[in-house]
Amino acid sequence: MAYDLTGKIKLIGEAKTFDSGFTKREMVVIVEDGRYPQEISLEFVQDKVSLLDNLQPGQEVTVTFDIRGREYNGRYFNNLQGWKITTEGAESHPNDDGPPLSDPPPYDDTDIPF
Repeated sequence: MAYDLTGKIKLIGEAKTFDSGFTKREMVVIVEDGRYPQEISLEFVQDKVSLLDNLQPGQEVTVTFDIRGREYNGRYFNNLQGWKITTEGAESHPNDDGPPLSDPPPYDDTDIPF
């Protein structure tokens, strides 16, 4: 199931490629939510990393994403995995057919943020 959020880009991280060949890049979007704006981190993986190439902090975007969850050593992790970005009336990749057809390869130990 796909979800959307709209907000202003706070930051765009550098692409990280791991020994397994897995590549990811993170972006933080500020979403207005009443008195307390929320800073939402989304990740883009493999071929979707390039969606962030022409974006800048401060831009208003709508991001379409999936929620991914996994267990690692008895702990559970959730990720918001972006696969489409729309900026003020223009899509970043108009020929995008949707989310990746397969899940990315499993994370290795270097992927754990804790």
